[in-house]
Amino acid sequence: MGKATRRSFRYHDQYCRERPQYLYQKKAWCPTVKAVKKIHGNISLQQLCKLLGYSSQAYHKHNKKQFHQQYHEALILEQIDSIRKQQPRCGGRKLFIMLQSFFEQHNLHMGRDKFFDLLKRNKLLVRRTKRSVHTTNSKHHFYRYPNLVKDFTPLKAHELWVADITYIPLKERFAYLFLITDAYSRKIVGFHISDDMKVSSAVLALKKALAQKPPETIVIHHSDRGIQYCSTEYVKLLQQHHALISMTNNGDPLENAIAERVNGILKTELISSYYHDIDAASIHITRCITIYNYRRRHSSLNWQIPAEVHTQKGPQIRRWKNYYQNNTKQKEVTMQPT
Repeated sequence: MGKATRRSFRYHDQYCRERPQYLYQKKAWCPTVKAVKKIHGNISLQQLCKLLGYSSQAYHKHNKKQFHQQYHEALILEQIDSIRKQQPRCGGRKLFIMLQSFFEQHNLHMGRDKFFDLLKRNKLLVRRTKRSVHTTNSKHHFYRYPNLVKDFTPLKAHELWVADITYIPLKERFAYLFLITDAYSRKIVGFHISDDMKVSSAVLALKKALAQKPPETIVIHHSDRGIQYCSTEYVKLLQQHHALISMTNNGDPLENAIAERVNGILKTELISSYYHDIDAASIHITRCITIYNYRRRHSSLNWQIPAEVHTQKGPQIRRWKNYYQNNTKQKEVTMQPT
């Protein structure tokens, strides 16, 4: 083998080692052999492998393994695409949990970090979006109720509801989504989509929630101090159904964290960036809420779906894992929203 060939060999070896997919140098020898073989076809495969301390059998074995890996990754990407058709902005952590049964079914082995690498290579990581429209008007003369849920932990459905309003971008204006969520199961029990923020729209969402509540159950209704929730009509309807009324003490969103989190999930994972008109928004958002209630898994519910938890009782395990740091120790927290 001449000097020019050896120089070419060293160049391609260094090039392959510097590529992102070959950060571990033991993986770089095979693509180096491939690259040099294309240029110097007269050199035998056995000679090239021997120069790097490998046999030609190891080369063929590596190629076979790489083929299977690419095939498995294609299967996983196809499954991700299927999930993202219904949950367009489903995050990597949730995807990894949702695919565990698929991995077992197809005898696939892929760790968390490798899964995130796959998402990154295929530009499938989701960026968070920021909320920018203020929907709370707390400057009014109505009575503001105290916060009753600071240290309250619901142990079954219909013990605590949380309410909030979020905006929905339309082509030329905004629509508004009124939500009532069960704090125990995270299930959305009442909602209404409107092109205004009138009290009547909030009442329609509340009526849907009350229709699901067992008659003998006393529920705490928690919200911010927005004029819709403090209004005479809304408060009267709650009192008629023997509900306790709770409100945040100030404008801190952490005092209504579960409701804010549900808004964020819908806006970042399910609802489109904007709709042509309110009719299109209403049809699609109704479908999104069905997916949220019956298909989307929550880390705060031990990776269960809200509809499952809605029929359960007792404390729920909150699972928290940091996928962006080395510390992957499981944490269990008992009343933090996710």
